[in-house]
Formats: sequence, C-alpha cells, structure tokens
Amino acid sequence: MSELSIEVQTRAEMGKNANRRLRASGQIPAVVYGDDKDPVAIQVEQRKIDELLRNAEGGENSVFLLRVEGTKQSRHTMIREMQVDPIRGHTLHIDFQRINMAKKVHVTVPVELEGLATGVKVQGGILDFVTREVELECLPANIPPHLGVDVSGLDVGDHLEAGQIELPDGVEMLLDPSRVIASVHAPRIEEAEGEDEDEGLIEAAGAEPEVLKQKADE
Repeated sequence: MSELSIEVQTRAEMGKNANRRLRASGQIPAVVYGDDKDPVAIQVEQRKIDELLRNAEGGENSVFLLRVEGTKQSRHTMIREMQVDPIRGHTLHIDFQRINMAKKVHVTVPVELEGLATGVKVQGGILDFVTREVELECLPANIPPHLGVDVSGLDVGDHLEAGQIELPDGVEMLLDPSRVIASVHAPRIEEAEGEDEDEGLIEAAGAEPEVLKQKADE
C-alpha cells in the first residue's frame, strides 16, 4: 500500500468557535495521538484530505505521512476516527493515530464476493452475504484494500468460512476461522403452502351453505 503525503499545520486555538472559524476557512481540525506521546492539535486542508480519501486505494485504512508545515517533522499515521456532517457529507474532525511502519496494526477490511455461485445460477438458491468485514493484523505497508472471495463453487447448502479466505503474505486473520462469510440457501417454497391453505378455505366455505340449507328444510 502506498502512503499518502499531506502537509498539516499545528493549531493553538481550541473550542467550538475556533473550530467553526477553521472550517469556514476551508480547514479541518484534527488531532494526532498515540505511540506514548502527547496529543498534538493540527489542522488540514479539507479539499486536499477529501481528494486523498476519495482516490485512496485503502480508504480509511490508508497510511498518511503528515508533514508539519515549515519544519522537517513528519510522522506516519492512520485515521482512527472521522466525524462527518450527516447532511452535507463534509468532514468535521479527524483523529490520526501515530503508527510505526515496523510494527503490526489491527485493521478492519471489507470483503468483496467474486463470481456467481453455482447454487444460485443453476439450482435457484439464494446467496446470503453474512460477514462483510474481517479483522486483520499486519504491517501497515501490507494492509489490503479489500479481500476478494470467490463464491462460484458454492452449491445449495454450502457455505464459505473465514478460515478458507486466501490471505496475502504477512497478513493474519483475527476472526474465528469458523465464522461464516457467505452461504447459499435453498429457495423458500411458499406458493405450494399457500395453495393448500386456499383449498382448505374453499372446502370449508363450500360446506357451510349445505348446513344452512338443511336447517332451513327442517
């Protein structure tokens, strides 16, 4: 995974009013923490960070090299929390965590299903995508953007487990190997049951007029 380099500035003003003014000027308040060091308040250009995230292969699991403006200081980080405006979709605040490129990190990576299951294509089954994300441990440079899982060989009644996923070199799965990722179920037969119920109602409805007619004759 390639790192994303971005220039940042340290900030001294804190609080809601200061953050509001910062966002109005096109900057986003952020903080850098971790690695047994004091947190540092910074600000990043909103347009730049949005562009990097939009084009980043690894999304929020991307490695960012933060370079402090006007200095030679830089540090590798990852985004651990990001607040987004639910209406406008603008980024409001970012928490960057310091990382050591020589130490493994825990990340959550999306699963992408590949192929069309035989149980769906030929046998009319239904594919159930059970687990859409998996937890991994690896060096920051080895974080995969996603894990592709081939389900084309699944028949009705088959399932695929986490332990069956082929992992890149240096990547370890943290999920229980027996965790189901995807499965193919037989289609539910509801029409036949519905027809039986309708026939029973028709028979019952057909018997009632005979009873009433018999009482009327008596």
